[in-house]
Amino acid sequence: MTDSAPSLSGDWDLDPQHTRIGFSARHAMITTVRGSFNDVEGHVHADLEDMSQSYVEVVLKAASVDTRTAQRDEHLRSADFFDVENHPEITFLSSRVEEVEDNAFLVTGDLTIRDVTQTLSFPIALTGVEKDAFGVLRAGFEGSRKVNRRDFGLEWNMPLDSGGVLVSERITLEFEISAVRREDAPAKK
Repeated sequence: MTDSAPSLSGDWDLDPQHTRIGFSARHAMITTVRGSFNDVEGHVHADLEDMSQSYVEVVLKAASVDTRTAQRDEHLRSADFFDVENHPEITFLSSRVEEVEDNAFLVTGDLTIRDVTQTLSFPIALTGVEKDAFGVLRAGFEGSRKVNRRDFGLEWNMPLDSGGVLVSERITLEFEISAVRREDAPAKK
């Protein structure tokens, strides 16, 4: 951002229509399958003067998983994977946000899937802050991080004749976020 660019400091809500929080996994050890969650809510509080006051909260409805294949999506919603009947939400709540370089942040916090919580750090890049065609101030962020799905109780798999497995254990989480400035929101304590 240049000095004349709008400040990132303030409260921002994720715009679910322009945000993709997804994943990719190797399938049959030969191709990549991508998916995302269509029901996304989130809030970012950025304080560039005192980064210890910054935080990120994200909630995904697990049943909104979408890989563009209905049969696979139903399997992902089942007890074999997300078990959406018993665990309807995937949540992330940051404990620390650090600016590691200009426009680059490391967001550390608790990711909870299937009531299993792991503390992880996610590298996130600020891609820009701009007013859109309707005069709404937006901030864009992107990032990715590999995780082991088994760390969250996502155990299901099938062996292949070659010795591999049907679904990779290592999953790449992918973030393409558009956040809208919340003008009159009170600061969270």
